[in-house]
Amino acid sequence: MGKYEIMYILSADMDEAARKAEMEKLHGILKDQKLEVKNVNEWGIREFAYPIKKLTKGYYVIIKVTGEPAGLKEFDRLARLDNQVIRFLVTVDQD
Repeated sequence: MGKYEIMYILSADMDEAARKAEMEKLHGILKDQKLEVKNVNEWGIREFAYPIKKLTKGYYVIIKVTGEPAGLKEFDRLARLDNQVIRFLVTVDQD
């Protein structure tokens, strides 16, 4: 069982209800894959250093999860297909 940190950026033009629903959907994917979401840290809307997909800002969220690494593959696949997810990064948590 490993510890992972996932950072993802959502589209900044979503209203709060849509953003919460999108976050629940992404966290639900992890829970369906038997990964446990330990900590959710919302950084909020931040400016990008350079435009990404013609956007200049996004809503940053960092979560810590524990579980088997095989479960991250489905999250990776579905996050790539989701139009509201601008970017995401999964790293091994050293804590």
